Amino acid sequence: MSAPVYLETYASGELDERIEKLMAILNECNLCPRACGINRNRGETGYCNSDNHLVVSSVQPHYGEEDVLVGTYGSGTIFLTNCNLGCLYCQNYDISHLGHGQKITEEELALSMINLQKRGCHNINFVTPTHYTLQIVKALKIAIENGLHIPLVYNCGGYESRSTIALLDGIVDIYMPDMKYSDAEPAERYSNAPDYFEVCKEAVKEMHRQVGDLIVDNRGIAVRGLLIRHLVLPDGLAGSAKVFEFIATELSKESYVNIMVQYRPMYKAYEYKELNRGVTMSGYQEALDSAKAWGLHRGFEY
Repeated sequence: MSAPVYLETYASGELDERIEKLMAILNECNLCPRACGINRNRGETGYCNSDNHLVVSSVQPHYGEEDVLVGTYGSGTIFLTNCNLGCLYCQNYDISHLGHGQKITEEELALSMINLQKRGCHNINFVTPTHYTLQIVKALKIAIENGLHIPLVYNCGGYESRSTIALLDGIVDIYMPDMKYSDAEPAERYSNAPDYFEVCKEAVKEMHRQVGDLIVDNRGIAVRGLLIRHLVLPDGLAGSAKVFEFIATELSKESYVNIMVQYRPMYKAYEYKELNRGVTMSGYQEALDSAKAWGLHRGFEY
């Protein structure tokens, strides 16, 4: 198995340079497409409600992720508090919207990463990392110096700035973005991000440029590459066909795409008639048919 890409970046001294660049960004924060422009290093907060302190909800081996991440001993999942999106149906709304979690230092985060590795986890999986990119990279340096050597997963909502993703080149082994919507109206209505698809496409193209299609080892465990998630919404609100068209024609037909059926009304979804229902099996099958029609075949069962 090849070594995680961050080890070479650390050895070259480039990791320190990335930390300096990320730290400077927080003086006038534009880490994500919201580009709030506030000084998080001075304790100001923007859309994501986060300053320069790291807040974590939980750290644990997780067995509910994709099989290629879970393997035998689980994905070392670190749930980060707050979010740069505003999804009204978020299943983790207590973490992302309500801010449940506790402040920890970068040193404590590094220790958590090492402990997950010691427990046999196949990777370190940062959930909703966007707004804590600096703190994660600072903790990564400490963890490397204490023996970290398993792949790093960037598990995000897809609403990312391409420039920030570019700073993670040579740091992240596995990118796992959502591609939530292809149309501006539902993206604005349900996630307060009318530019979601255009922004997401650019970010995901940069991710794919860096790591390519998903590679698994002889155990069936992912070691590097892009893994895309797409949650099917009721009544075709996610615009699935256009998402799959983009993936197949502008990324790769070998893209690994988890087409998810587990949507259920959560948080404020009950306030919207069209969201206050489950996904029908016929609606899910339609999404699968569309993915197959575009030549996609990895990550979902047909």
